[in-house]
Amino acid sequence: MTIIKEFREFISRGNVIDLAVGVIIGAAFGNIVKSLTDDILMPLIGKISGGIGGLNFSQHYLPLDGKFGVYESLDIAKKSTAVIAYGSFITIIIQFMIVAACVFALVKVINRLKREEAAKPAPPRSELLLAEIRDLLKKDRAA
Repeated sequence: MTIIKEFREFISRGNVIDLAVGVIIGAAFGNIVKSLTDDILMPLIGKISGGIGGLNFSQHYLPLDGKFGVYESLDIAKKSTAVIAYGSFITIIIQFMIVAACVFALVKVINRLKREEAAKPAPPRSELLLAEIRDLLKKDRAA
């Protein structure tokens, strides 16, 4: 029974809940970045780098059997031989760079907010004492 109680205490801590929320949001953000990369950026990069016909990075691979240009697609090549799918690797690197840039921007904003918060000077001691005297006088009048 104590293990269940300890587990309940552990799970109900704020840090664990925050971590769970972070993981869930991170997974959803990962899906957004994947879609942004696969559906928007990679076709644009392919169009720019490949001219009129475009360049589909997902279909770039190197068959290890030496039969270049024989296979119609990456899937067919994977069924026939071992392949190095460098196009997928390029796409994943771009996805990583997008996530890293977003995390960098988020940390930068948080650090700026912390600096602004820390930069607010505390009121002088005389003002604090005057505010305390004011509050005491209000309390005495109300009584």
